[in-house]
Amino acid sequence: MNATTRRQFLTTAGIGLATAAVGGIAIAAIVSDDTGPRAGAAPKNSSETFPLTLTDAQWRDRLTSEQYVVLRQEGTERPYSSPLDDEHRDGTFACAGCDQKLFDAATKFDSGTGWPSFYQPLANAVGERTDNSYGVRTEVHCANCGGHLGHVFDDGPAPTGLRYCMNGVAMKFEAA
Repeated sequence: MNATTRRQFLTTAGIGLATAAVGGIAIAAIVSDDTGPRAGAAPKNSSETFPLTLTDAQWRDRLTSEQYVVLRQEGTERPYSSPLDDEHRDGTFACAGCDQKLFDAATKFDSGTGWPSFYQPLANAVGERTDNSYGVRTEVHCANCGGHLGHVFDDGPAPTGLRYCMNGVAMKFEAA
């Protein structure tokens, strides 16, 4: 499938899920798989540990309900719902869960998918692991707290050819 077709499919699928969710995060369709959603600090299907570890109750106190679903349960926000998709100032995008700096704004580009996209993270800012929930793809998480950020695809621009497709609700923007 070429990049344009994949983007059209992802956008159409995302809009369909968003419509089904009727104005909210598509929790039921996205969060669960056969192993169930993850909660607290431990990432799903992993024994990986992170520098910042909180209890599930602490995460719920720290995050909004939307942030909790995405960062801790690997949910996905609706496409075109995040103001960060239209953020074009100089600065840094950081994890909404722990303030870890993730992406320099200079690496952001318009992928046409409805989610903030970047071609390169900051050094040691993110981790990756295989996600088999919807075919095989690569999940991206915060290297400091393990919070789910999105996925990385190999259809991005030069110089890396990568597209880090991130959930805006999982990040915050810090202007330069």
